[in-house]
Amino acid sequence: MPRLVSHPDEVKVVSKRFGQGAADIDKYIELGGYEAIRKCLAQGPEWLIEEMKASNLRGRGGAGFPTGMKWSFVPKQSAKPKYVLINGDESEPGTCKDHLIFLHDPHSVIEGTIIAGLAIGSKMGFIYLRGEYRYLLEIMEKAVADAYAKGFLGKNIFGTDTEFQIITQSGAGAYEVGEESALMESLEGKRGVPRIKPPFPAVVGLYGGPTVINNAETIATVPHVINMGGAAFAAVGSPRNGGTRLFGISGHVERPGVYELPMGYNLKKMIYEVAGGVRGGRSLKAVVPGGSSTPVLLPEEIESLGMDFDQVGKAGSMLGSGGVVVIDDQTCIVEFALRTISFYQHESCGWCIPCREGTDWLKKSLTRFHAGFGTAKDIDNIRYLAENMMGRTFCPLGDAAAMPTLGFVKKFRKEFEDHLDGKPCPFAKHTEMAVV
Repeated sequence: MPRLVSHPDEVKVVSKRFGQGAADIDKYIELGGYEAIRKCLAQGPEWLIEEMKASNLRGRGGAGFPTGMKWSFVPKQSAKPKYVLINGDESEPGTCKDHLIFLHDPHSVIEGTIIAGLAIGSKMGFIYLRGEYRYLLEIMEKAVADAYAKGFLGKNIFGTDTEFQIITQSGAGAYEVGEESALMESLEGKRGVPRIKPPFPAVVGLYGGPTVINNAETIATVPHVINMGGAAFAAVGSPRNGGTRLFGISGHVERPGVYELPMGYNLKKMIYEVAGGVRGGRSLKAVVPGGSSTPVLLPEEIESLGMDFDQVGKAGSMLGSGGVVVIDDQTCIVEFALRTISFYQHESCGWCIPCREGTDWLKKSLTRFHAGFGTAKDIDNIRYLAENMMGRTFCPLGDAAAMPTLGFVKKFRKEFEDHLDGKPCPFAKHTEMAVV
C-alpha cells in the first residue's frame, strides 16, 4: 500500500483532505466539498469549460491532453445519451496515486464526475476501478450511496431539475483495459481489447454515445480548479502545465511515497530532497520518470529537468502516470529490462501481432541474454524488434513495451555487452529490483 507522506515543498491541492476522514460525506462537506458543483450549476457549461481551459489541467493518466479541450470536443447535440467515464484502472507499475484518492477522498471523484457531466450535457457517469482495487470499490460504492441519500445524485440533484446518475464498476485485473477504448469494451461486458479509431470516444464512445474519459486524479482535481479559479490553478504549475501532480516515488530512495508537487518541479530535487536521496548512500544509475512504460533517464539528464509533460518530452521520455522509479548503481539493467518486458508480455491482449509476438520475442531474447547465452547480434535484434513494434498496434501497449526496451539498450549497451559469452551478471550479488 502506498505511504501517506509529506514534505515542506508540497502544495496540497488534490491531497489536502487526505487523512482527515473525508471519505465520510459530512466531513467532506465540512471541508468544503460539493461547493464547486453548486458554482457550476449556477454558472453553466460554457463558463465551466472555459475555466477548465484556463486552468491548463492536463490528463493525469499519462497522455497529458488538456482537459477543457477534451470536454469541448463532445458535440452539444446528440441523438444518443452522453456519458462520463472515470478511468480508475491504475495498473502501470510504479504508479499508486489514484489508490490514495479512492481511499481518502472518494467524494472528490464523484463531484468531479458530476461537473464533467454538466460540462458536456451528460446524465450518466461510470467510475471504473481496477480489479485489484476491489476493497476500494466498497468505499466508492458507499460514497455514491451517501451522495444519492443527500440528493447530490439522482433525478433532481442539489434541488434543481438537473439529473445525474453514477454507477461504479470493477475490472478483472487486465492492464489492457487502462486503454480508453478497451475500458469501454470491458464496461459493456465484452473482452477488453482496443477499438479501431476513428471514431473517437468524444463522438462514438460508450454504448455508441459521445463519451468523455478522464483519469481518476484528473477528475478529482476538477472541483479544486473550480474553487480556486482556472487562472489561479494554472499559476501553481509551469507554462502549459497547470497545477500540481501526485508523484509516486519508489525504488531505491530513503523515503518512498506519494507526494503532491507543482508541475515543473525539478526531478533531481524530487529524488534527493523530497524522497531523501538514493538509499544507503549509493549512486544514482537511472530514473524511470513516469511509470514502467516511459524511457529511462540518466543522472546527467535530470540535472535541470522540470517534471511536466513538455520538459520530460523534450528530454526524450514521458511524464506518463507520474510514477518515478529510482534505480541505484547496484541494479542490473538487463534484469530490469527483462522484468519490464515480462510484465507487458503477460498483459498483452494478443489482438495485434506486433505486440503479441513482439513482446514474447523480446522476453525470450532478454531471458536468454541475462542467463549469459546471448550473442552480440542479439543486442541489435532486441533493438530491431522494439523499433518495429512502435506505432504498429491498435493501442499504445506495444509502444509501452518497446519504448523502455529501446531506452535500456541505447543507454546501457555496454552493460548488455558485459553479459556476453556466458559471463555471469556483474550485479548477481544484488538482485533486489527498483520497482517495489
